[in-house]
Amino acid sequence: MTNRPDVTSLPPALRRLVAGGPPDASAVQAFLDRHTFPLVEEGRCTFVYRGDVEGVALRHWIQGLPATQPFHRIDGTDLWFLVLELPEGSRVEYKLEVTESGGSSLMEDPLNPLRARDPFGANSVCHAHGYQVPDWTRPDPEAPRGMLTERSLRSRFLAGARRLSVYTPAERPNSGPYPLLVVHDGPDFLRYSALRTVLDNLIHRRIIPPLLAAMIEPGERLEEYAASVAHARFLMEELVPSLEKRHPLIRASRGRCLMGASLGAVASLHAATQAPGYFARLLLQSGPFVFPGAGRDTHSSALDPVARFMTHFRSAPVRAADQVFLTCGAYESLVRQNRALVPVLQRAGMDVRYVEALDGHNWENWRDRLGEGLPWLFATAPPAQRTHA
Repeated sequence: MTNRPDVTSLPPALRRLVAGGPPDASAVQAFLDRHTFPLVEEGRCTFVYRGDVEGVALRHWIQGLPATQPFHRIDGTDLWFLVLELPEGSRVEYKLEVTESGGSSLMEDPLNPLRARDPFGANSVCHAHGYQVPDWTRPDPEAPRGMLTERSLRSRFLAGARRLSVYTPAERPNSGPYPLLVVHDGPDFLRYSALRTVLDNLIHRRIIPPLLAAMIEPGERLEEYAASVAHARFLMEELVPSLEKRHPLIRASRGRCLMGASLGAVASLHAATQAPGYFARLLLQSGPFVFPGAGRDTHSSALDPVARFMTHFRSAPVRAADQVFLTCGAYESLVRQNRALVPVLQRAGMDVRYVEALDGHNWENWRDRLGEGLPWLFATAPPAQRTHA
């Protein structure tokens, strides 16, 4: 696609490059060498690609915008650009779709070194104006590292063994036993959300108390996490009792928190409803809380058990926990479902804090919310002294 850019609408650096007409190859290369990409300004980001190709497009996961945004080619050059308006503080994962020789392929942005990884590979990352990676997500040489111990726990409910990593902090509580954090998709939180580093830093900085975390690995995830009674019984009748036998834990609901993202959030909420009050705290992130009228009525049949559970829970909510920290990305297709869950939880008498981020359905979004969610859930003030979202 060829397009004469509207010079007045371009970012200053690109405007200067084309001000005297089509730049030559050396000028283009000098421009690339002088800048980092995307070009970030308040309210917008400019993506740039260089290559003699037929077309370039941005592929992103921002709900409400076309998933594919075409770049424009600067006449007389092999330089392509796209200006995208992004609100302050946004974080966007993306790929480039490059078309040449009649075919298209997806690639990471060769001009942008920022990457985010997940179980499916890697995406390029755009940090819009105002976004900063939280410092507590990076290793701190002054923070003692907690210990990870690998275990396997045989389950009669799940017909087999389940692997888990147990995090023990380097510091002990001031008095008494540890609180317990049970994490669905534990290996992924460790790999892609830097959970071990996050816990080390938050504990070292006295933002949360020293706690023990059990990061569980699912077997058949779509079965176990989709509102499965067998999974809920595994958590409460096998996993937690096993941990309590091995470690000095608070043996009461006030010491237990259950956490999960995406389908793991559904598994957390469902398990808590099976024995209300067993877990006093829930941390739920970007759950597909599907129900009729939620904006995703054509959900996969694999989520039918979730839809049945949510329909029942919405009609007769129970006080499954004392506190719920609920998060979702504003750019996710699931945002309407998560917003709709807030009044349901509150109607059941739970203390709810709901946080939306200018981000999508990804592991670094979930990581970034832990710095608010864990301190709120593990604060020492009783729930009655806290306010709802």
